[in-house]
Amino acid sequence: MIPYGRQSISAADIQAVVETLQSDFLTQGPAVPRFEAKFAAMCGAPHAVAMNSATSALHLACVALGLGPGDVLWTSPNTFVASANCARYCGADVDFVDVEPGTGNLDVAALARKLEGAPRKPKIVVPVAFAGLPCDLKAIHALSRRHGFKVVEDASHAVGARHDGAPCGDGRWSDVSVFSFHPVKIITTGEGGLATTRDAALAETLRELRSHGITREPARMTGPPPGAWYYEQRSLGWNFRMTDLQAALGASQLDRLPAFLARRRALVQRYDARLRELPLLLPERRSHADSAWHLYVVRLDPARTPRRRDEVFAALRAAGVGVNVHYIPVHTQPYYRALGFAAGQFPEAERHYAQALSLPLYADLTDAQQDTVIDTLARTLAPAH
Repeated sequence: MIPYGRQSISAADIQAVVETLQSDFLTQGPAVPRFEAKFAAMCGAPHAVAMNSATSALHLACVALGLGPGDVLWTSPNTFVASANCARYCGADVDFVDVEPGTGNLDVAALARKLEGAPRKPKIVVPVAFAGLPCDLKAIHALSRRHGFKVVEDASHAVGARHDGAPCGDGRWSDVSVFSFHPVKIITTGEGGLATTRDAALAETLRELRSHGITREPARMTGPPPGAWYYEQRSLGWNFRMTDLQAALGASQLDRLPAFLARRRALVQRYDARLRELPLLLPERRSHADSAWHLYVVRLDPARTPRRRDEVFAALRAAGVGVNVHYIPVHTQPYYRALGFAAGQFPEAERHYAQALSLPLYADLTDAQQDTVIDTLARTLAPAH
């Protein structure tokens, strides 16, 4: 089976982890701050805070920005459930803004319309960089200034992407940007996530919250510490720390990021060239951003093929092509239906879901494997005789 996504682990990656295993620290050592500094430099943000998952980073971003009961967070329905669940962890409500058809990203025009008529304005908006393409954050930031909400960019797919010529996560147009290092993402730490921000106080709050709400910094204590052993719990935090093993792998993977991105873009060009004659809607580009190409999502064009997505999916899987579907609209999940959401509320996200197929795309995918994917897809979509 050719998977839709897969990690790429080199000898250097393995050696980095081995060296950490042989060091004095497996966790809470020097590897995490080194990884944070390296990531911050890559994306041009002053502060980076690593955690055990992007879900944890989204959660703590909401906590640090004061989201709580009585507040509401808006996000895209075309995303993994974590983009909405982060609000529920805080006791806040969730609402959604439909997506634009060409990219699957949050529709900024729809956001603007919804804001104008909303009886409850969001405290936080979470735009999602679907498939690796950043949303139009500059426009969303302008709306945030007008309507008074914070922006937490879910950039889980977008390590190495660019927005308006600058690296994704540099913080010009968001309060916090969150990245994922799951094995199918652009780089991996096994499991892991990270938040970037330009706000030094917010970064320090995130660091405390990821480690039980505890500080060992004398300047943040209620009084002079009685000794080097002393710490204070300033708030109710969590254990969301990243280990040094994960951070060592992440730092090594960052060295390979340019090669990963170049290979993904080369594979995307091959898909674009070979698939344009098939009855598919290919991913659209946007002038404001360069995608990191975490996913290559095509949509079956109902005007040119009678084939349903579910039967094409099944045929490809049976032929050894591990396609996937991104995403089941969050508002249709049983948990969110129980909160009052229903099918039909966000039609573009639902249309995207009904037609979408994520084709295999990862740095170690060979041209021959990609040719197999393309040829199998072409045979599957060929008209019956």
